[in-house]
Amino acid sequence: MRLRYIIYTILIVGFCSLVGYRLVKGSGGKEKGGPKGAAGPGGPAKPVRVNGVVIVPQSFDNSLSVTGTIEPNEQVQIRSEIPGLVRGIYFKEGSNVRRGQTLLTINDAELRAQLSQALTRQNLAQQNERRARLLLEKEAISREEYDASLAEFRSQSSQTQLIRAQLAKTVLKAPFNGKIGLRAISVGEYLTPTTVVANLVNTNPIKVTFSVPEKYSRSVKLNTEVTFTVAGSTQKYRAKVYAIEPSVETTTRTLQLRARAENPDGVLVPGLFATVDLPLTTIQNAILVPTEAIVPVQEGKKVFVTDSGKAKEVMVQTSTRTEKDILIISGLKAGDTVLTSGLMSLKQDAPVKVNTGRKK
Repeated sequence: MRLRYIIYTILIVGFCSLVGYRLVKGSGGKEKGGPKGAAGPGGPAKPVRVNGVVIVPQSFDNSLSVTGTIEPNEQVQIRSEIPGLVRGIYFKEGSNVRRGQTLLTINDAELRAQLSQALTRQNLAQQNERRARLLLEKEAISREEYDASLAEFRSQSSQTQLIRAQLAKTVLKAPFNGKIGLRAISVGEYLTPTTVVANLVNTNPIKVTFSVPEKYSRSVKLNTEVTFTVAGSTQKYRAKVYAIEPSVETTTRTLQLRARAENPDGVLVPGLFATVDLPLTTIQNAILVPTEAIVPVQEGKKVFVTDSGKAKEVMVQTSTRTEKDILIISGLKAGDTVLTSGLMSLKQDAPVKVNTGRKK
């Protein structure tokens, strides 16, 4: 029994000695300077390496990026004004057609028969009017009798003109140059005025329709040149504003504009989504900073600048944004060094070492 107590005592003493040794060693490491890179008690903090840019004022074209839609120069659904059987189709689907080109004809046999009958009546009425005029000159009939024959002649002439007009409607012609789409009818089909034969579209030039917020309504002008891109392509196209709506749309609070662009190769297809860059004004001595330098906060937006080797927080007001930079309205001045990296770990008055790789 006594031997067991002796063994327990030795084990406990050994364990306590080991714990004490560990504590003493750890305390001694901290006194010697602690972990690598940390400042010692009362010593200065190590500067943080960051990137920055020195602000240099420059000329800036203030533009507005909005979305729009590509629309055809002219577009119409080909329909027949009168009903009838389709006698012939004279266009190929997806082909280009010229203004005045015959696209389709409708059976006109009945109308031609009516025209022949109307012409016979017109000739008879014309002869009666001529005889009545001769008798009137000889005072063989009254003026009223002559007027009746003249009215009959004019009525028959009008009937003939009406039938000729209906005959003209049996031939459908292209109203303008363009490309005709897929046809929806066949030869022998009975056509009505509600039936769409095909779509005819003119795509050179094309129109770009877009809207801008109402606060820019005073900045937009006619003949302003804009650039735009379409979905799936990075190529930039140019267009010129030729029409502006006279009033702001009350539901969206936007003003609609329309620009025209050349499209000789037919690359721009109506219906495509477009991103339009609309130039507003040119600002001289503009202050621009990289977008990554802006830090959103609850009160607005801030940036970090360097002052005597320390980071300083500066609240700023921003305006137009480009792909890489953002326009600063207030808060910064020429010569300030704006920090662009390590912003999430920076604090007010933190020591920094700045690498200004490029100037702004």
